[in-house]
Parts: sequence; C-alpha cells; structure tokens
Amino acid sequence: MRHSADSTAPATAAAAGGAGAGAGTTGTAAAVIALAIDTVMVAAFVIIGRSAHHAGGELAGLASTAWPFLTGMAVGEAVTFPARRPLAVVPAGVGIWLSTVALGMALRVIAGQGANLAFIGVALAFLGLFLLGWRLVAAAARYSRKGRNSSPKMT
Repeated sequence: MRHSADSTAPATAAAAGGAGAGAGTTGTAAAVIALAIDTVMVAAFVIIGRSAHHAGGELAGLASTAWPFLTGMAVGEAVTFPARRPLAVVPAGVGIWLSTVALGMALRVIAGQGANLAFIGVALAFLGLFLLGWRLVAAAARYSRKGRNSSPKMT
C-alpha cells in the first residue's frame, strides 16, 4: 500500500535540489555516472603524470600515486553531496576538485610521497581541467539541447 507521502515526492525532490533544480540531470543514476567520470579523470591525471616522469605503469605504482587523490575525491563527493546536482560545476565540481587536490596533497605528505609547490600547481591545473572540464562540456551540451528543443519546429 502506498503512503500519501508518495504523492509529494516530486515536489520534495525539486525543493531538495532534485528534478528541476537546474544543472540538468539529477538523481542517483546521474550521481553514479558523475562519480565514475570523476574517478576516470583522477586516474587519467595519475597515469599521465606517472608516464611524464617515466615512473612506469605498474599497478602498485599507480595505486600508490592514486590513492591520496581518490581519497580526497571521495571526501569531496561526500561533502558536496553531488547527488542533488551531480553535473553542476558549483558546488559539486569545485568542491570535488579542491578536495581532491587539498586532501590528496595532505595525504601524500603524510605518506611520505611529498608535495612540492610546482606539483601542487600542476595538480590544481590538471585536476581543475579534468574535474570541471567535463562538467562544463555537459552543461554546454544541455544548454545547446535546451535551445534546440525550445525553437519552433518547421514542418
């Protein structure tokens, strides 16, 4: 038997930043997709960085380099709660980006991996490009699609 609260679910979702709250796609499926894309972007950063420094691609080395950033990303995902607006550049994208870099660097220092100023700058730039860039592309695609859908149809 359904409860009467079920009839208010769409209004509640919109009020909580769900459907119709802007920045396009919302909900659990979009949040899972965003998490997967963010994870791929952090992994790409690690792989590119390791290959640029001739560190090799062995699994243990990749994991050793990736875990601080993936941990920082996970905290950013939890803190910004992107399930409300997972594709939004602000707050989800910016919060995840800054958390990934700040906590990733702090964890690298704690683990004895180091974090010099140049590396922090490179990480800010590349992870900003990767974690915010795909969200900006998604926003542009949504905007473009919205514009096409609202134009009059010629028959």
